[in-house]
Parts: sequence; structure tokens; C-alpha cells
Amino acid sequence: MILIIDFGSQFNQLIARRVRECGVYCIIEPPTIPMDRIRELDPKGIILSGGPASIYEKNSPRMDAAVFDLGIPVLGICYGMHFMMDALGGTVKPSPKREYGFAELLISQPGPLFKSLPERSQVWMSHGDEIADLPPGFQAAACTDNTLVAAAMDPARNFFALQFHPEVAHTRKGKPMLHNFLFEVCGCKRNWTMKAFTRRTVKEIAQAVGRDKVILGLSGGVDSSVTAMLIHKAVGSQLTCIFVDNGLLRKDEAAKLKKVFKEHLQLNIRFVNAGRQFLKALTQVSDPEKKRKIIGKVFMDVFEAEANKIKGAKYLAQGTLYPDIIESRSAFGGPTSVIKSHHNVGGLPKRMKLKLVEPLQYLFKDEVRKLGKQMGLSEDLVWRQPFPGPGLAIRIIGNVTTGRLKVLREVDAVLLEEIRAAGYYRKLWQSFAVLLPLKSVGIMGDSRTYENIVAIRAVTSKDAMTADWAKLPHHLLGRISNRIINEVRGVNRVVYDISSKPPSTIEWE
Repeated sequence: MILIIDFGSQFNQLIARRVRECGVYCIIEPPTIPMDRIRELDPKGIILSGGPASIYEKNSPRMDAAVFDLGIPVLGICYGMHFMMDALGGTVKPSPKREYGFAELLISQPGPLFKSLPERSQVWMSHGDEIADLPPGFQAAACTDNTLVAAAMDPARNFFALQFHPEVAHTRKGKPMLHNFLFEVCGCKRNWTMKAFTRRTVKEIAQAVGRDKVILGLSGGVDSSVTAMLIHKAVGSQLTCIFVDNGLLRKDEAAKLKKVFKEHLQLNIRFVNAGRQFLKALTQVSDPEKKRKIIGKVFMDVFEAEANKIKGAKYLAQGTLYPDIIESRSAFGGPTSVIKSHHNVGGLPKRMKLKLVEPLQYLFKDEVRKLGKQMGLSEDLVWRQPFPGPGLAIRIIGNVTTGRLKVLREVDAVLLEEIRAAGYYRKLWQSFAVLLPLKSVGIMGDSRTYENIVAIRAVTSKDAMTADWAKLPHHLLGRISNRIINEVRGVNRVVYDISSKPPSTIEWE
């Protein structure tokens, strides 16, 4: 496997995805990882990610320079390159001309990293520093018009460094470069498959749990459903699932999910209706982060009360994914900036004396879908669009009330009906409506109205780390808007969100 060191880049998940696309397993760890842990992991190679800091700044992130004494191939990217140069005796300084965006790379020393690649290619730059002096043993391998050392290498020690980002799609030959590092330099094998993952994970769960009982909070999404299937495969009836209806679900969703769970998954499930408790706790709360924390707390209270009825349970299973952990990295001491808190990241209340089981914590969403399909889950469940744990509460900007929930449910139902009918549901990563804390003047039946505005959000993505707004046909957008305004009482204006991630997030809150 490959170890990726997170120096704070928002692209570190992309590095991991590119590695896994090549059939090689990898994990992301903070620079504080001890050398003994790296030796224990025994990676075939190490990739140092980029990051927003400058290496010469006082509090710039660093790791133990002993990483270069392990005899393991190392690839430094952007800030990772600067750390490598600085740690090994080179010099990094502010560049007189910063370089952001496209650049043409000219390869002067091919070496193993650039094997079979053209002499010139397009790359993506994002840096304000440059290499002034190379460390002993290094040689420049490529340049651009603005950057004399766009790539450097010490092939004797298998150290390679890139000033640009090979993991982004804008670097046209970036994937072949990473491929060369994995197979030409590190000697990796293509053994990362969902079949192998299933076999190993089921065995590990069975060994860890033994004859004890496991509790799982089932949400109806693909993550928790796949988690349930994995654990059920490992320990059978020792698993009890709890479905908490928080009153913040889509129209008729609770009833639909109950039917799917009972008829298709054949799991031991308990259903709890707790909508009133959640709505009461959210009274007059408009701050999005407070909403998430309140919903998380109430969920744990309700879940704990139900879990206490299950005697002898020692494990709690969660459908935590790798992006959840990365985006909540502060809980783990890493430098990546926190985007938002996740309801299933950060541990358990101390009073719940349960051990965590998170079999998907190193998987990305598309890998989970492949896993679910392999395990026999229905297409509808496997391809269900992501739905946030806090539900519609974070799609209602401002206070959450029964009336506002009713409006958003009706809007959302119309939207999804039209998206499915047009054949776009599977093509989109997510499609949903947001109820704004604004009203606008309208005219209906020759009368003046002053009613709600809703925003439609539809994005395409592979893993939610980056996303682009969906270019839906104008006639489809027009039909969606027309139906919402005509059929949903209380709405007189519909707008379409044309923001990408980054800089925006997919959800509004």
C-alpha cells in the first residue's frame, strides 16, 4: 500500500483516489504520524501532499525527517516537494512571480517518473514559492516558463518531487506520472478490489466481534446499508439495526425505507419515531453548525435509549466514509482545514460503553457503491443520492418549523420526480432543493403575493470532494420551476445554483 501524508491540501483525497484507481490501496495520515507507525504500516511508497503553508513560515507543518532514512520511495507534491527539499538540505524561497493555473511542462530528464511521457505537456500549478537550491544528489527534471525547477529527482534514493499537482484532471499526464511512481518506482501490485476488501473485512469483523452483539444506526443511505450488510455477513443475528425517524426526512421517506429494509435486507431492525424531540430541540435555531450539533446530540440520546434495551451489546457500527474523516480532520490532529462537522465522526459519549466498528472508514463513496452492488443490494439503494444525516434541517436556511418542512418536502418531491422522469437521477451526484430565509413579491391570479424562494441544487461528481453544477436542460429547469410554483403553496420563485465545489460546498449548510 501507499502512505499519503496530509500537509493540508484540499486535493489529498484526489491523490488517494488516483492511487486507488490504479488498483493500489492507500491511506492518508497527518504529518504527526510516528516513524514506528510508518514502519509498522510498511508502505511500498510515500506521497507528501501539497498544502497552503510556506515551508519557511514559523508554524508550517512538518514531519520527522527520518522518513527519508527508511529506504522507502518518496514523492513530494507542491508543499510536499518544498518540505523534501528543505529537509534534505535544499533551499526554498518566495517566488518573484507566483504561478497559478495552467502551465506547459518541459521534461529535461525523463527518469522513471516520466517514462513514456511526451517531452511537453500541460500541468496545473498552484504555488508562490520556488526551489532556489537543490539538495545534494538531486537534479532538475522539468521546468515551465515561470518555474526553473518544476520537477526534481534523486533516482539513487528513489526520491521524486513535483511542483505541480499530478492528481488534478487539469494535469493532462498526471495519472500516468502517478502510475509510474506506483509501478515503476515502488513496485506495487494491482490488488485493491472490492472483492478482496469484502473478504478481508468480513473476516476482520468476525474476529473482532466474536460472539458479542453489535448495534447499527441505519439511515437508509448506501453507506449504512452496506455497513449493515458487511456486519450481517460477518456475525448474522448478532447485529441489531436501529432506524431513528428524526422528522427531517423527505416526503414519505420513512415508510419507503421501512418497506425496503423489511422486504429486501432481511435484517433485525427496530424503528423509532422521534420527530417531535428533534423539532423541539431545533426551535429558533438558525446557525447551521448549531443545527448539526443539536441534531447529533438528540440522535445520540434517542439512539442510546433504544440501544440500552438491547442487552449485551458491546459494539456500535457506523457507516463513516473516508471523506467524512478528512473533512473533520481537526478531530484527528491533521492540518486540513475543517469544512464542517460530521455526525458520525468524533467518537461516542463516554457514557456509551461501546466499541466502534467502522468498516467503510477508508472507502470513498463510489467504492461503497461498487461494494454494495457486489453484495447484492438493489440498484435503487446502491444509487440512492447522498442525503445528509441532519436531513432537511440543513436545507432549510434559518429556523426549522413544521410549516417550512412541509413546504420543502413538497418542493423536493416535485424536483426528484422530474429528475427521475428526465433520466437524470443516476447521472447526478445530488439533486435537492433549499428553502431560503427570503421572500419575494410575485403575481398569482392577478393578485400580489409575498412568498418563499427555493433554490435548486444539482451537481455532478465522482466522490463529493470536487463537484460541478449540472448543466440541466432549460426545458427541464422550466418544468421543475413551473410545477413547484403551481403545486406547492407558499412558493412563488425558484432559482438555480450554478456554483461548483470548490469554492462552494455541495450542501448550502
